[in-house]
Amino acid sequence: MKKLIQTLKNIWSIEELRGKILFTLMLVAVYRLGAHIVLPGINPLALQIAQAGKNNGILDLINTFAGGAFNQASIFALGIMPYISASIFMQLMTVLVPKFQKMQKEGDSGRKKINQMTRYLTVAVTILQASAYVTYLTQTSGNAVAPNFAGTYFWLTTVVTLTAGTMFVMWMGEKITDKGLGNGTSLIIMIGILARLPHSFTEELAARSTRAGNILIFIVEIVILIAIIMGCVLLIQGVRKVPVNYAKQIVGNRQFGGARQFLPLKVNSAGVMPIIFAQAIMFLPTLIFLNRQNDVSRMFTDHKNVFYMLIYSVVVIGFTFLYTALIFNPKQIAENLKQNNGFIPGVKPGQPTADYIGNVMDKITFPGAVLLAIVGILPGIANRLGVQQGFSTFFGGTSLLIMVGVILDTLQQIETQLLMRQYDGLMKSGRIQGRQTTSAVQY
Repeated sequence: MKKLIQTLKNIWSIEELRGKILFTLMLVAVYRLGAHIVLPGINPLALQIAQAGKNNGILDLINTFAGGAFNQASIFALGIMPYISASIFMQLMTVLVPKFQKMQKEGDSGRKKINQMTRYLTVAVTILQASAYVTYLTQTSGNAVAPNFAGTYFWLTTVVTLTAGTMFVMWMGEKITDKGLGNGTSLIIMIGILARLPHSFTEELAARSTRAGNILIFIVEIVILIAIIMGCVLLIQGVRKVPVNYAKQIVGNRQFGGARQFLPLKVNSAGVMPIIFAQAIMFLPTLIFLNRQNDVSRMFTDHKNVFYMLIYSVVVIGFTFLYTALIFNPKQIAENLKQNNGFIPGVKPGQPTADYIGNVMDKITFPGAVLLAIVGILPGIANRLGVQQGFSTFFGGTSLLIMVGVILDTLQQIETQLLMRQYDGLMKSGRIQGRQTTSAVQY
């Protein structure tokens, strides 16, 4: 406890770090306040009654990222999701389209062009999603929409408000990245997920407190949750270190190179993206079989169904290999090593190095994909074992992976500021490492 208090004092004594923390907290407070401001023309109580007990599949994922604002018909109902969609699309374009690849290699000017195109694409995606959201509200909200707001007027005001709300959230994310603790988009998503934790925690505790013996079960649940979090930390930070030697170069009286370093290949390079893609794919059968009484539709909306979890695991593993292949380029790494006079011991430079790195990556991607699939189905397993549905989402899946990853990144930023000013780190031994993803998009 004494060490913790001293660390907090050190953090507060650094003026720059204190300013970053306060600035981040201020924007987070604004975001949470906006998440509770309802759209014009919506009756919150009627909407809550209409939404009670509904399972909306992929829409629940959007609601999770938006911190519950989606189901509350807030001005931030779409949250940061349109920007995420646009960022993912632009990232794939930089991998698949040579023109965007060239633009990305232009340095700061190229990245500014890509960021500007991402913003324009975000506006277009937001308008489309806002229009779909209006249709969703009018069909599922019952009497929540005021009669004098129905029709074209309600559509226009809602689309404009949601678009402005999403762009404002995107602006806050960029400001947190520039002037706050960094990773603004990821931090906003994490805050939205954590906002549901107190309610889910108290709901689970209330359900377990009805009988004396259930309190012990609740304690066991918390212990298991901590163990799962530790496992997720290992999954996020796990790397295979490939040794790399650099040839010696003598320039004048100085010697350069000759050092032995390591090329860190992440066990889970794809991050949380395979789970997001898999959840979207698993929602498609519910669109094809619109009849909710259909066995297929019922299976694909029940996350604790054994067949659902089996198919979901296979899809996650497949998308992990696919997404890793898109974002990880062994040829480019081999070329960079060759240009910097680096080589892997026992492996020839050029194509043999690329083949070697690709083989190592394939070997470590499979266990990483299997572990990611297990993490993805853990909420369904917890739900089958009696954990309340709201609390079970924190036992794995997208929510837990994003929270663990963003918290590690944020702690790494704080620890870096401490070490730069000759203070002790946040841990007695070792240093906190963030995700350090090869992808440009972190969630």
